[in-house]
Amino acid sequence: MAKQPLTPEQIKQYQEDGYLIVREFYSADEVSRLYRIAIEDNAISKHAINVNDSSGKRSKLSLWYKPGDDVYGLLTRGKTLVDSVDQLMERQSGDTSHSVCHYHSKLMQKEPHVGGAWEWHQDYGYWYKNEFLLPEQMMSVMVAVTDANIANGCLQVIRGSHKMGRIEHGFSGEQVGASQRYVDLALRTMEHVFVELNAGDVLFFHSNILHRSEANLSDKARWSLISCYNRSTNIGHNESAPSSASTTPIAVVPDDALLTWNAGGLVEDRADFLSKEADVSLK
Repeated sequence: MAKQPLTPEQIKQYQEDGYLIVREFYSADEVSRLYRIAIEDNAISKHAINVNDSSGKRSKLSLWYKPGDDVYGLLTRGKTLVDSVDQLMERQSGDTSHSVCHYHSKLMQKEPHVGGAWEWHQDYGYWYKNEFLLPEQMMSVMVAVTDANIANGCLQVIRGSHKMGRIEHGFSGEQVGASQRYVDLALRTMEHVFVELNAGDVLFFHSNILHRSEANLSDKARWSLISCYNRSTNIGHNESAPSSASTTPIAVVPDDALLTWNAGGLVEDRADFLSKEADVSLK
């Protein structure tokens, strides 16, 4: 079935809640191909970074900046996905051009029994330090590569918390987390939601929404691909990572490219990976 543009009702829901779930955005064939290639991708394995939580459990992520003609890039650059991002991100007054850019993507890998938790944080809590000035022109899109549920540490959000604006962040172990005082205040007055997804579902979420996840204590892996987007007019003035893509409009590909193009895993010397020595707060 052809992918559909977002409806006015979905756009309004995103604006109110700070996130939007679209079920079955990707077919079983699409997500199966993505997962099959990802688990055998040597570049992904080589550049995976272990991030420990406060209990010592670890999650793995592989992060890169330039979207190519690999399966991840074809997904990230797919027409309906990019159009949906364009519908949800704020534009500058009078801007009618196609200005959606790819900031970075990351493959998140929470393995059974060992995949760690992530602290409450906002993505803009990280990106603010890179001196992007306009959080309304940044967002993330999570594609569930495998099922995500409470047992295996699915994402949690505080509905509407994007309206609080940026919250101060500081280090919590090896991670950067939001001020616990403001998290506690948000939880008193806003709804705490466990975002359970089936493989192929997509979650769009605002750069300022508070979100976290628990450790994976189940016997099922939780893998997700998260692509982060920016407007070409929103410049990171203190970028220490190779991020020219963040202000370069995406070269959109047809929706069927993920299945019909002859694509494999990442090409190591073209993707611009985040190095294992880099500060994970750059994510």
